[in-house]
Amino acid sequence: MDSLSGLNVFVRVAETGSFVAAGGVLGVSASAIGKSISRLESRLNVRLFHRSTRSLTLTAEGSLFLERSRRILAEFEAAEQEISLAAQFPQGRLRISLPMVGSLMQPVLSEFMRHYPQVELELNFTDKMVDVIEEGFDAVIRTGEMTDSRLSLRKLGDYTKYVVASPQYLAERGTPQNPAELAHHLCLHYRFSRSGKIEPWPLTGALPAHLPLSMVCNNLEAQVYFTQQGCGISCLPEFAVRDGLTSGKLQKILPDYVSHNAAFNILWPSGGYMTPRLRVFIDFLCEHTFAHSRS
Repeated sequence: MDSLSGLNVFVRVAETGSFVAAGGVLGVSASAIGKSISRLESRLNVRLFHRSTRSLTLTAEGSLFLERSRRILAEFEAAEQEISLAAQFPQGRLRISLPMVGSLMQPVLSEFMRHYPQVELELNFTDKMVDVIEEGFDAVIRTGEMTDSRLSLRKLGDYTKYVVASPQYLAERGTPQNPAELAHHLCLHYRFSRSGKIEPWPLTGALPAHLPLSMVCNNLEAQVYFTQQGCGISCLPEFAVRDGLTSGKLQKILPDYVSHNAAFNILWPSGGYMTPRLRVFIDFLCEHTFAHSRS
């Protein structure tokens, strides 16, 4: 920035032909203008002006440098205008990593795309743990506790879980009245891709030693589908089963025995400059993700 300031002083002196006149344009003293030109000449190791008591004219080197300086300042001004425009109208590409929860994220993402058509989204759906910085993501959306000190975090919202089954399954197999009775039912489970572990069911009260592993999958939407088809009982996030409960394809069971509360968070690299496109993306998701899912 000091170099750009020096270039600006040099161009104003060349255009006005006077330290005093250039100082009037820039709002500084003639002495300050003279010192700035002297520092610039020392750094370049050339004389830019022929000085006399009556005139101030460019040297051959000064004339060449003036042409370049004008181009540099014009480019900088264009860059400022471009950035200012981008701040008003966010644009450019965002690379985002999201969990495999399309039923929650897809509606709000499509709404964001309609609001900000100049922002290009590159979406990577995976439940694997990604390194936001090393893998070049602008942001990631995840559940659970986050411990990476290199990342900033905002909460998108909270969610709970329901134990659900289809009316068809309950008519055929009966409705369990407490968690212990799940030992005699078909239970459908979710396996975390990143750890390989089976997600535990957040049940209270007397529990069976082991829940039957009638099916295990690593895709939430597939688990919802099989549950709706009467293949067994599942413990699923509320946002994943809301449509099924509303349509009657699913029913809640054991509501007094489920104890669960978790959060969805959006994380991005800490420090540095946040681009306007990332800022509006974070703000939009924080405002709309769970509000959208409840509508």
